[in-house]
Amino acid sequence: MADDGQESKGSSGKGLMIVLIALVVILIFAIIGGGYFLYSHGALGNNNSASHEEVKKEDSSDKPDAFKADITDLVLNLTDSRGKEKLMKLSFSIKSSEPTIAALVVEFKAEIVDVVISQISSRSSEELLTVGGKNLLKDELLQDINNVINEVTKGKKPEVAKNSVKQILFTTFVIK
Repeated sequence: MADDGQESKGSSGKGLMIVLIALVVILIFAIIGGGYFLYSHGALGNNNSASHEEVKKEDSSDKPDAFKADITDLVLNLTDSRGKEKLMKLSFSIKSSEPTIAALVVEFKAEIVDVVISQISSRSSEELLTVGGKNLLKDELLQDINNVINEVTKGKKPEVAKNSVKQILFTTFVIK
């Protein structure tokens, strides 16, 4: 009877050892598979091919809105619905089909900033904090900036396409 007790303890020990070895093997395969997945999707290692691909997409001239210009660090005054004054810091990118958009934005920055100030001043901080308010502001800025560029280039630069600004992207939007 003593032998029966020892045999059952020895066989359960062997079974436990087999289960542990199987778990270690499965864990090793899971780590290898996860590493391969991350490497193949560019999250690990050298992903120069992905970087070059992104640069090519931005530089392609057949893309209609591949050109960009930035307006950065505008500090504007706002009021809330109770008349309390607040400050807003705003930066945004202008995407355009016009290759010379960066030069146009630099040359006519005062006119563009003026329409931005006018649009912001006509809104309350509560309105600008909503998604709908931000989207409405983007749409109206898009229209106003297109109007400014159309107007200032009308006689001086007729080669600039009308309504070439396609999108406004906020990069900083802080109200305090």
